[in-house]
Amino acid sequence: MALRNVRHYPGFLAMTVACLVILYAPLLVVMAYSFNDSTSITNWGGVSLRWYTDVFTGPEAPRFKAAAWNSLTIAVIAATSATAIATAAALAMLRAGGFKGRSLTYALINLPLMVPEIVIAVASLIFFSMVGLTPGYLTILIAHITFCIPFAYLPIAARLQGIDGSFEQAARDLYASRAQSFFLILLPLMMPGVVSGYLLAFIISLDDFIITNFVKGAGMETLPTAIYGSVKQGIKPNIMAISTLMLGVSILFVTLSYLINRKGQKSL
Repeated sequence: MALRNVRHYPGFLAMTVACLVILYAPLLVVMAYSFNDSTSITNWGGVSLRWYTDVFTGPEAPRFKAAAWNSLTIAVIAATSATAIATAAALAMLRAGGFKGRSLTYALINLPLMVPEIVIAVASLIFFSMVGLTPGYLTILIAHITFCIPFAYLPIAARLQGIDGSFEQAARDLYASRAQSFFLILLPLMMPGVVSGYLLAFIISLDDFIITNFVKGAGMETLPTAIYGSVKQGIKPNIMAISTLMLGVSILFVTLSYLINRKGQKSL
């Protein structure tokens, strides 16, 4: 029986448009009102960049700058560590052959993708309390590294799976050591997947709120938690400007990750 194109089903177009509007209309509203000259978040007072200036020079600027620095450094370290671990895991899963517990290992690697984030947050808080770690920068960093691993692993494993093992065999036949065949042959071929995984892990860490809010401790803020703390006192136009900037950074990194991964697949 021939398969029908889902676009031909009645109501499919209307449902698609409705989903897109529900998902993206609030983002467009936030972006539009971040350029509002009025102090009100509902009344339009003309186009202005005053709230973007306020983000960097206003009374709350020092707090947001400190939070942004924490978010940036944590994201860089977490993405780097998660990418290194994910690369090693991908090599073990796809190049080490069959081994006992392989299915369980694969499930553990991808567990953070399947478990609700609130469960991971509570579990992380309980674990850090049990081992005596004081909530703060270090606990956020450990938690971010842990849940960023599967996000880095997926594009790296997908890239490695598409690389023929004959490249490494040819290098070994030409008397290259295992280290030489990895660093000179396999790693350059894997690089689009590695970069894509790094960018994805970076933006996931940068944008995380739920887990960070549970394990951050008093006096420690990242940009998402600082925004949340400010919103609890009332939504201000400068929050819309910060949200728009974060949205732009997120779109940029996700797009770069997609393009790099796609280009790498075409080069194989």
